[in-house]
Amino acid sequence: MEITESGLQLNLGMGAEDEYEEAAPIEVSPEELEALALVDAELNARAPETQIAPSLERIQALMDLLGNPEKSFQVIHVAGTNGKSSTSRMIDSLLRAFHRRVGLVTSPHLQLVTERIGIDGRPIHPRDFVRIWGEIKPYVEMVDARSDIPMSKFEVLVAISYAAFADAPVDVAVVEVGLGGTWDATNVVNAEVSVIMPVGLDHTDYLGDTLAEIAGEKAGIIKAREHDDDDVLAPRENIAIIAEQEPEAMSVILQRTVEVGAGVARSGSEFAVLESRIAVGGQQLNIQGLGGLYEDVFLPLHGEHQAKNAGVALAAVEAFFGASAGKPLDAATVRNGFAQAISPGRLERVRTSPTTFVDACHNPHGAKALGAALDRDFDFARLVGVISIFEDKDALGILEALEPYLTEVVITQNSSPRARDAYELAELARDIFGEERVYVEPDLPGAYAQAVELAEDAEVQSGSGIVITGSVVTAGDARAMFGKDPA
Repeated sequence: MEITESGLQLNLGMGAEDEYEEAAPIEVSPEELEALALVDAELNARAPETQIAPSLERIQALMDLLGNPEKSFQVIHVAGTNGKSSTSRMIDSLLRAFHRRVGLVTSPHLQLVTERIGIDGRPIHPRDFVRIWGEIKPYVEMVDARSDIPMSKFEVLVAISYAAFADAPVDVAVVEVGLGGTWDATNVVNAEVSVIMPVGLDHTDYLGDTLAEIAGEKAGIIKAREHDDDDVLAPRENIAIIAEQEPEAMSVILQRTVEVGAGVARSGSEFAVLESRIAVGGQQLNIQGLGGLYEDVFLPLHGEHQAKNAGVALAAVEAFFGASAGKPLDAATVRNGFAQAISPGRLERVRTSPTTFVDACHNPHGAKALGAALDRDFDFARLVGVISIFEDKDALGILEALEPYLTEVVITQNSSPRARDAYELAELARDIFGEERVYVEPDLPGAYAQAVELAEDAEVQSGSGIVITGSVVTAGDARAMFGKDPA
């Protein structure tokens, strides 16, 4: 801690601008990938994430049998409708800049199941994933035998995550909720910091038909702090970091904080992004944090929505370290952490000629943010969309949100059995875009080739771009097509 012109400053980590610990690259053999595929196939025989049995009894029983690995590390828990993965990854990057060993849980994955479990900024090694599954499998089978409903694949993945973090061990885990919050399997933790990203209408068949109902489910991750009466220096409350919300959702979330006695910091009130300037490869931010002003922060991600996510991520890390007015975190370390942030499949550039992006948006809110980011940060004369959407998603809303930004669309079908038929989706697209702006190619490589042909029109080639989007699987298929490693 030091005294500056603005007051006391918490110099946690004291990282220089160019100091950042990168994990060593990992080598994965074909045999290890084959073993991982066999385990993944075994887990796929369990109930998928689309089949919800709301209860924490199964996952809590397993945690108890395993000796409660979820209590061996501190936790920042992230819920919400959109922005969870990007914000979680920024939090992870900031914590690692402050020299913490970090576990990261995200979902769903883009290419390999190991992407869901990060340790030291890398996906868990396939051999460790396979090993830990072998270690906990007998206990999973014990829970299955005692329960009317066997554990789902997602519940098992959460258990593998928490066991891997205890095994590592990590100092802190950044945990993204799978779906909802209250009954999500990740919610066996009691997080020191809970983050609620913007709440929208999604998964209404499971979470409720109104923003208030959905917000109530997501706010279930905010809990009263478990006190150790012998530790008089320990904080007495957990902290809730709340992103911008519709009033209906905000009211429900704040009511939850009152019920459990949690502290609150809200975007636009206790913290805010004051300025976002477009920069080469991303944007330059000025952020008013909980502890002070952080200026000239470079974020290598595009879009106003990512700037807002950065504000939330910084506030979460400040709350975790106990920063408060007049006691900011070390600014150089904060800049360093943000500069290393990644968010695979979120407006990720995968080719430069023609400029090609991959984005995992899968609902109207995300599609609107994607369109606004492309419009704000780039100046394409022609922008071609390659789109595949799941059958159970709001395809009409997604297409309507993207229409103002796309010159043409090539409708296709990703590798998931949940994908909507390309020709059926194209009929819907024609109602929105018009016949002359819609093309159909039933497979992604063919659809991308068609998009390149459109983008390379001689008259506008210099200002053309392509965005491949519509679902997480679409983004994952595209990353694999371009030879991107799982991340």
